[in-house]
Amino acid sequence: MSPFKDAIEQPPHQEVTEGYKNNVLIPRIKQMMFVAGETGDPTPETCTLIEQIVHEQVIELLKRSTALATRRGSRTISTADLFFLIRHDKAKTSRLKTFLSWKDVRKTARDSDDKGGDAADAAIGDDALAGGDPAGGPAMPLGEMAKRSKKKVKLPWDISSFFSEQLPEGDDEDDEDEEEANAATLLRLQQADKRTKGMTKDEYVHYSECRQASFTYKKAKRFREWAGFGIVTDSKPNDDIVDILGFLLYDVVQTLTEEALRVKAEEDLNKTRNGDTDAESKKRKRETGLFDPPEEGTTPVTPKHVREAFRRLQVKPIPGRCTVWMGGPRQLQRTELKLI
Repeated sequence: MSPFKDAIEQPPHQEVTEGYKNNVLIPRIKQMMFVAGETGDPTPETCTLIEQIVHEQVIELLKRSTALATRRGSRTISTADLFFLIRHDKAKTSRLKTFLSWKDVRKTARDSDDKGGDAADAAIGDDALAGGDPAGGPAMPLGEMAKRSKKKVKLPWDISSFFSEQLPEGDDEDDEDEEEANAATLLRLQQADKRTKGMTKDEYVHYSECRQASFTYKKAKRFREWAGFGIVTDSKPNDDIVDILGFLLYDVVQTLTEEALRVKAEEDLNKTRNGDTDAESKKRKRETGLFDPPEEGTTPVTPKHVREAFRRLQVKPIPGRCTVWMGGPRQLQRTELKLI
């Protein structure tokens, strides 16, 4: 069969998916890899491999969440189903809760900005009567307004959800999950600070733009088609489901890139120890000064580094789950795809 006939018989949704992958996904993946620490220019093969891994992950997420919804007797996926799949990673769960909470704050602020002048004047009058600024300023600081409008995400398996009456929450009330998430966030912020310390203004602007890369921003419809909504699952996702999937897939790219960089660093270290280096690197190097530019540009990660990183992440045990030996040779045991 000729390739021209295949191109003619290609379904229209597949053409849309290919365009979304080449025009949106691959450039976004490069930006996410740059934020994760990849300073080189990754090859199209590396980005395509990461896109395939990300696609497998989102399909697995949809399959498992659909199975959970069916067990609940529902035909639609809920946010609790996606939370249940990552419940073992307390830091990621807490960061996702914070992401949804601040999303609600931004939505509330946007809705308040869209109101007319009469509603704003009425609100100013109410604030003045309640002790606010009579000149028309806010009745409370913006930080206090954000705290009051910020809602805490409740999950069905939380202990607090078992009771009808809830205790008032304190201002500085952080549980163990939030502390673990804060520690992981601080570690990534420290790494980002080290990377951006020597950047120029233009480089930092580019870095800031890359940090805002998203699979779903203004591309929600095409993201649904690429993820498999309507094929993998019949559920019609709402905005929260799409945003959660985008958040999780961003974390997949970042985790995979960080692990691939570790693999590459170990490979470079072994080559240096064994003397398996290029002729240029065998030359005697002088000690570099503080203001000397780097002698050689760093090479980007390759598909073999990504494959090894994916293998390590699949072998890594899931925290909070015990491993049971079912007997029989290991080659005959079927292993499930683990979520990164």
